[in-house]
Amino acid sequence: MSDSNPGNRPLVEGPRDPEHDAGASYALEPSYVSALTDRLAASSGETHEVCSPIDGAPLAHVPQSSEEDVVEAFARARRAQERWARTPYAHRQRLLLRLHDLVLDRQDEIMDLIVLESGKARKHAFDEPLHIALTARYYGRTLSDHLSTERKPGVFPALTRIDINHVPKGVVGVISPWNYPFTMALCDGLAAIAAGNAVVSKPDAQTMLSALLAARLLDEAGFPSDLWQVVAGPGPEVGRSLIEKADYICFTGSTATGKLVAQGCAERLIGCSLELGGKNPMLILADADIERAAEGAVRAVYSNGGQLCVSIERMYVADAIYDRFVDRFVSRVQALSLGAGLSWDIDMGPLISQAQVDTTEAHVADAVAKGARVLTGGRARPDLAPYFFEPTILEGVTPEMTCFGNETFGPVVSLYRFHDEADAISRANEGEYGLNASIYSQDGPRARAVARQVKAGTVNINEAFGATFASLAAPMGGMRSSGTGRRQGREGILRYTETQSVATQRLARIAPMFGMSDEAYAKMMTRTLRGLKKLGRA
Repeated sequence: MSDSNPGNRPLVEGPRDPEHDAGASYALEPSYVSALTDRLAASSGETHEVCSPIDGAPLAHVPQSSEEDVVEAFARARRAQERWARTPYAHRQRLLLRLHDLVLDRQDEIMDLIVLESGKARKHAFDEPLHIALTARYYGRTLSDHLSTERKPGVFPALTRIDINHVPKGVVGVISPWNYPFTMALCDGLAAIAAGNAVVSKPDAQTMLSALLAARLLDEAGFPSDLWQVVAGPGPEVGRSLIEKADYICFTGSTATGKLVAQGCAERLIGCSLELGGKNPMLILADADIERAAEGAVRAVYSNGGQLCVSIERMYVADAIYDRFVDRFVSRVQALSLGAGLSWDIDMGPLISQAQVDTTEAHVADAVAKGARVLTGGRARPDLAPYFFEPTILEGVTPEMTCFGNETFGPVVSLYRFHDEADAISRANEGEYGLNASIYSQDGPRARAVARQVKAGTVNINEAFGATFASLAAPMGGMRSSGTGRRQGREGILRYTETQSVATQRLARIAPMFGMSDEAYAKMMTRTLRGLKKLGRA
């Protein structure tokens, strides 16, 4: 591990040889845990035990925040934000680019911690430092383009000057989930601080250490430490406190909780962005490259064990290629390397908790009891890890089955034939969600035409989800019950600002002049408007 780790101690004790990863026990150095948890605003005296999904063993006891800690965190953040808002864009950009390099340099440490806290395969853990580096570089290069004062046409050419300013909102509350603990803890907040805000972050209890490492890297990159506060505690208590005190809320999680967040924000008339659940469809058209589609489908469904808001849970395959596709897809899934540990050789790791296993198991059992067929998988595998469930493919899923319209958030996909493309699009649009979709076709223009008919905030063609998610200029978010607002791109940073219009009027005033009557003024303005129209003015 890097010598720059807190305490200059190894992050992990335990075997790292891939041949011996299975069944290995891992532990964090106490000094490492202490260095991370020192970053918390937490003085209640209570702790929360974090256990690793890899072996069920305790990783850390994380201090919990009191109401007073949350109040103080916001007070410190507000003081820091007032200074930070005056920081030149060029300096903010330098810090973002420094963070880019730090994350890439420390990726092994980051991935180790992510794997230990979440259980995901290392190859999927790599997506997180990758995404944060991309985010930091994007805003580090484009910040001034998004935030600089804009000039707009005034009502009278040359006489009215309009400046549009993008003013930071103040302190942003970020409530992040466990499934991508490093990137979700940091990516939304990066845009917030880039825009001149401070952040108070409440990560999920299971993955606090990854989020605290993200905060430490911000410190090491040179950001003011008080600018990014981290609090810990139960969502109904600490999360509610954030909603009561923040100037804007960014939430990623379930649709049910997102609705409660939206209600709380509405009561205070503050804005929020919500990235919520999905029951995401993939359409494999008759002209698709079958091998490419089968390979992409594996990543679409089983990345992070299906615990990904944008993962695919419904797959609609053209009848002309259905049998050939299913044969290749099943073969690829059966060839996956399953396990738990830090090795790059693992293709899919365990789920985060017994609750996720129970939900997945219940969905599969209900489908089978009502007539669905399991093409592969379908079982919990505690022999591999405490919370392991096999990658599963279902066929014959019908509307009365729980998994038909409800998000499983596990390694399960349902396959459906289609004969008519319009019918496939209609079926893909069924239900309440609209987060992500995927289309496989060798005809790009045709696939893009289909994409416009799909009710989803992101649509990936010949790719699962990575093309939109890794393209930082592309806004990412959901339609319908999958959320509101967008991360990434111009929308992803401007959501954290208030738009301010400043008008400077020269010479003529917007009122009668020189003793002119109101009637004469109205006639003059009418002639002026007609003339401006002829000149093509907006």
